[in-house]
Amino acid sequence: MGNIGSTSPKSLGKAHVPHLEWKIHDFSALLEIGAKSAKSSQFYYSGYKWFLEVTPMHNKTGTETPYVSLCLKIGWKTLKPCDTVNAAFEVSVYNRAKRGYCGRRASHKFDLNNTRSKDECLIPLQELLKSSAFLVDDSCVFGVKILKIKSFSPEKKAVVVPKKVTTVQNLFIQKKGLIKGTYTWTMDNYHELDSKYYVCSPTFEVGGHKWHIGMYPHGCRHITNHVSLFLYLESSDKPCYESGKVVELTLSILDQKNGKHATMTSGLLVFGGESSWGWLKFLGVNTFKNPSGGHVVGSRCVVKANFTIVGSSNDG
Repeated sequence: MGNIGSTSPKSLGKAHVPHLEWKIHDFSALLEIGAKSAKSSQFYYSGYKWFLEVTPMHNKTGTETPYVSLCLKIGWKTLKPCDTVNAAFEVSVYNRAKRGYCGRRASHKFDLNNTRSKDECLIPLQELLKSSAFLVDDSCVFGVKILKIKSFSPEKKAVVVPKKVTTVQNLFIQKKGLIKGTYTWTMDNYHELDSKYYVCSPTFEVGGHKWHIGMYPHGCRHITNHVSLFLYLESSDKPCYESGKVVELTLSILDQKNGKHATMTSGLLVFGGESSWGWLKFLGVNTFKNPSGGHVVGSRCVVKANFTIVGSSNDG
């Protein structure tokens, strides 16, 4: 095992005032439920929608001890096909002993094909769990500050950088009483639906809320030659922007011949102000329609959603 005593992130000083302050309550529950990642609710900066994502057990190359890592994501719905956003930013964890944030500085060029920065390894998981400086009452506070943005968008005016305003969010994870939902959507008339831009399943109820699955048979917006697939929380049941349901999601297009289902599984996502999550490039259209596969048999296509409500999120 390597020495983890000297790997704590460095202090970022008083100048580090996060644009997002994200407190994860019941941090150990992330490990107990096996969450591969957790994504914050949205926050806004310079006309773009952003998310902070934590990976509690990131496998850093060259080390045996998993690290807690952070990355910054941009909302693809706020980008046009020709947009590029070069961002310099700091990701951080609050150190109560030093009364300030410690972390790393990074940069990334965001566009529609690169909406996620690389993982910045902040601190070994063992160190975070053992240190009262970072973890108090099983709660840990993470932050992100966007330092500089250089944006190119043919359809947008010059970027306006806002004043320093911190968005505060809370993520609550529960260990017991998890609500599980499963819904199978069988389309027996898929060839009739194939010509449509968008099709959706009947509404179903899980956890006292109404949901449906949405499919774009030939891709959503700028995406072509891929099936796009999403889970939607219906607008009449959508929590407000200040609160939301924390969900782990799996979507599948079943292989009716060979059992080799096309499946995607998320980390933890917040269904709140953002009412849908899924994958733009879920499955290539050619693969989807290949006669040797079983995704479309005759005119039947079967899509399945499995998801678990594991907690809640709110602005605080």
